[in-house]
This record gives sequence, C-alpha cells and structure tokens, in this order.
Amino acid sequence: MTSSPRLITPLPGPRARAIIDRDRGVVSPSYTRCYPLVMARGWGSMVEDVDGNVFLDCAAGIAVNSTGHSHPAVVQAIVDQAQKFLHMSGTDFYYEPQVQLAEMLARVAPIRGARTFFGNSGTEAIEASIKLARYSTGRQNIIAFLGGFHGRTMGAVSLTASKAVQRRGFGPLMPGVYHAFYPDRYRPPLGSTPDGCVDACLDYIEHQLFTQLVSPDEVAAIVVEPIQGEGGYVVAPDAFLQRLRELATRIGCLLVVDEVQSGMGRSGQMFAIEHSGVEPDVIATAKGIASGLPLGVAIARPEVMAWPPGAHASTFGGNPVSCAAAIATIKLLEDELIANAAAVGAHLLAALQAIADTHPLVGDVRGRGLMVGVELVRDRRTKERATTERDAVVEAAFRRGLLVLGAGKNAIRFSPPLVLTREQADVAVEILDDALGEVERAGAR
Repeated sequence: MTSSPRLITPLPGPRARAIIDRDRGVVSPSYTRCYPLVMARGWGSMVEDVDGNVFLDCAAGIAVNSTGHSHPAVVQAIVDQAQKFLHMSGTDFYYEPQVQLAEMLARVAPIRGARTFFGNSGTEAIEASIKLARYSTGRQNIIAFLGGFHGRTMGAVSLTASKAVQRRGFGPLMPGVYHAFYPDRYRPPLGSTPDGCVDACLDYIEHQLFTQLVSPDEVAAIVVEPIQGEGGYVVAPDAFLQRLRELATRIGCLLVVDEVQSGMGRSGQMFAIEHSGVEPDVIATAKGIASGLPLGVAIARPEVMAWPPGAHASTFGGNPVSCAAAIATIKLLEDELIANAAAVGAHLLAALQAIADTHPLVGDVRGRGLMVGVELVRDRRTKERATTERDAVVEAAFRRGLLVLGAGKNAIRFSPPLVLTREQADVAVEILDDALGEVERAGAR
C-alpha cells in the first residue's frame, strides 16, 4: 500500500459522485462537507476513496483517528471484545473494560485520584462537566471564552462562541453563561499587545465581568480549551492557564479544561494542559481517545465527582467495544505515538514556518505537537482575514491529494493521525506550498 497521494480520476470520481447524489436526498443538510471525498478504506495516514484515489490524511476525521486508520492493535482489540459482548449498559451493570479504562485514565490524567464519567462524544463530556460543576459547587454560572468550541448540544453550544451559525436559530440558549476574551497572541484582544494579552484578558474577567455582569461567588466553573480548536488552533500562553488556575481557586469555582480535540497525545503530551503544569478540576476529552469509536469522558477530582446514583448516566456511554479500543489506543500513545507527535509535530511546524515567508497569504503558523494551524490573511499589516481564499486553498490541496480542514474563519488545521512520518509531513507541506501558490496567482489576476 502506498504512503503517498495517488490520483487516478477527476475529483470526485464517478462512484463518489453517485454516492454524493444519493446522500443529498436522505442526509441532513446541516453537515459541513468541505470537499467531495467518499472514503472506501484507510491505513496509517492514508485514505483511499471509492474510485481508487489515495490521499494523505492530515485531518484524521477531525483529530479522531489518533492511531491512524485501522491500526492493527486497535482493530484486534475491537474484534476480541466484539466476540465477547457488544453492550451491557455500564450505568446499570459492571464490566472490566470500563473499569480498566477508568484506571488507565486515573493514571495518565493530570488530576490526582481522578474518577471518570463515560459518555459517547465530546459534547456529552462537556454537558457532564457543566452539570458536575453546578452540582458540586452549588453555583449556576459558567465563564467560557470567545473563539471556543465545546459542542452543539444545548448546554455545550451555549458555551461555544466560535461561529454565529452554530448558535443561530436555537435560542434562547442555556442561561448563566458569560464569555471572556481568549489571549490570541497573533490577534491580541482589547487593544493589547502579544506580550500583554494575558494581563488584558484576565483584567477583563476581574474588572468587568466580575464587577458588571456576574458575581464571582456565583461562578461554578471556568471552561477553557488549552488550544482552541474551531477557534483557529490558537495556543493559550502557559501563563494564562496558570493564572486561570489561581483565579478559579481564589473564587472557589472549578477549572474545566476542554481537551476534546487537544487531548490524547495530540499536543505532544497526553493532555495539552500538561505543558503549563496546571492541574485542572475537570478534563473533558473525546475524539482521539478510542481511535474512531464513539467515546467521551469527563475526568474529575474525586471530591468533585461525588454526585449520587441517578444524578447523571448514559445508556451507551463507556460501551465495552469503545473501551477496548481506548485501552489499546492509550497503550500505543504511551509506547510510541506521543513521542512521535512531539517530534514530527515540531518538524511539521518548522517546515510550515519555513514556507510562510514565501506566501503573502500566510499570516501566522502556530501549534503544539501534531495540532498545527496556518492562518491566512489578505494583508499582513491589517491582518484582514482571508476567508474565501482559505476555502480555496483547502480545495486546491484536496485536488492534489492532501486532506486538511479549515479552523475558525480563516485558518487551516493540520491534525493528522499521530503515526504521521517526517516524510509524509514534508509531502503535506509541499502540497500546501503548491496550493497556496495557485490561490495567490489566481488572486493576482
């Protein structure tokens, strides 16, 4: 099987076109399909479509396929468990895969004595975290951040503030949510500077939110992504997360970190919050935890996760097959893939930064591990967002055999499987270089 892109038909090919036409008649139009890929199979960091075209995958199902497509160890764990039993609700009964996974998460999470709640997705992990924060503190209000994405169920979308379309038409949303500014060093908020944005964002919370909108003694939780995903792969300065920890402790609320996208080795640590040395009260994780099977987890300090039986549950959460996949995934992460994410991620980041100066469309390149964002602008001085150009670059990359996704309004995200090699990273950069050149030349005409 090839480890390089190979295109043999126009895109989409005839089989793909037929399936897409069928899809349009029966599937919700709310899905945001970026380009006409119809997958047939995958291996490692490669994807083959139904017409035999092969692509280099730097999207990984939105950062989900952490161990690559159909890793043999994960597939074997799934098969072994499926042959035993597929379901026996962990909310009413016991089975060892769920206990074993909880023990592993208690060991690897940066929370001492952690306990876990199992759901099916990232948004469910956030919903559990919201309920847990309100229950454990007896308070009702939540602080989240502009640019943040936490899911699309009603509580989670109330925290989400990355794109208006994700909230439009669904109000009124959950009350008691207040949004603060996130310290984006490339676009410093509140008239601050890159070095001053941490102070500015924290000052806004303390001297405007807490004096004009919400009393600190009624705040149940501060919910933050260590690296904003849908917000554009914006990395929070370590000092910001450290001072949020201090603030949460001082006012008696929980610090909840959303690691749905940044967790499970993607940043070069098991959890991105570990780069800052901060111990949160709750971690919400999902996506890469089970290499493609549905699983979401809220991980919390034992004194926080002390709600009684019946307070919260999930019929399918912690499904035994998903748990088996997650156990195999964590073993692979610890044995090799976190180290690979750190090493190949640094190589990818440097390679993308090296081509940035040759492309006027590139305003910023940032990231940690194999979570790298490239922000596109129409003018580097004004930083006007290159929105349509971003979409054109993503489409041009697809036509060359590279799968990437947008993030935020005008960034391109690189979130490949953590098995990506240096050679594959170089191919990805070469294709992006070519795609950027095509779009820039078209804009110059």
